Amino acid sequence: MGHGNQTSVSEFLLRGLSQWPEHQHLFFGLFLSMYLVTMAGNVLIFLAIVSEARLHTPMYFFLASLSLADIGLSSSIVLKMLHNLYTQHHTISYTGCLAQLYFFLSFGDMDSFLLAVMAYDRYMAICHPLHYSTAMSARVCVLLVSVCWLVTNLHALLHTLLMAKLSFCVLGEISHFFCDISPLLKVSCSDTRVNELMVFAAGGPVMTVPFLCTLVSYICIVYAILRMPSSGGGRSKAFSTCGSHLSVVCMFYGLIMMIHAVLYREMTD
Repeated sequence: MGHGNQTSVSEFLLRGLSQWPEHQHLFFGLFLSMYLVTMAGNVLIFLAIVSEARLHTPMYFFLASLSLADIGLSSSIVLKMLHNLYTQHHTISYTGCLAQLYFFLSFGDMDSFLLAVMAYDRYMAICHPLHYSTAMSARVCVLLVSVCWLVTNLHALLHTLLMAKLSFCVLGEISHFFCDISPLLKVSCSDTRVNELMVFAAGGPVMTVPFLCTLVSYICIVYAILRMPSSGGGRSKAFSTCGSHLSVVCMFYGLIMMIHAVLYREMTD
């Protein structure tokens, strides 16, 4: 393999949805509808939380932050995909690909970290209600979100800079509908051992630590709820408080596992 820090390609071909040219307009309408619904839902959630003083609590502060992260994550992927579907030119510039990789990693990691923070918030509210107001003060909440943004942006910047040092000496055909780490490494003609090492060394903890924190928090929550007396409706109220967040966690990590399963199959073909 050759080595270098300059790419010889100016754009990449995203082959993820280009196999069915007769269905491009159908895909465009489908993804446009999904994107508009997602955007409208997150914008309405954010505006409702900001405008309503009764919602200025830690749980809704984290929910507003999650809505912003979801807006960024959806926009970083779907807008370019919609443009390609509408024009039927499934290409993305080299700079645009790196920018998309950065924002996808940053906002995607942010979703994972915020879900872990929200799980911790529910853990404190249910398992330590007497200390909740002190442990989840406004200052602590802002600090938690700030740390999440810092870690996720540093992680995204690390992989983006490492990817920028690679050479792409062949036609950059990416077997995916957006720029992700694994498909880009597959079309590189440079030595990618450092990139692959950092995927496990940095990417592994960034994904597993929030997941484990969320899992441990909910194990403690379920244990605390089961110890509550069955009379009085305490159990049902506690479960209803955590139910919506737990469903979002299951959907988020389920989607991640599906995406990685598809990428793994494409990488091994």
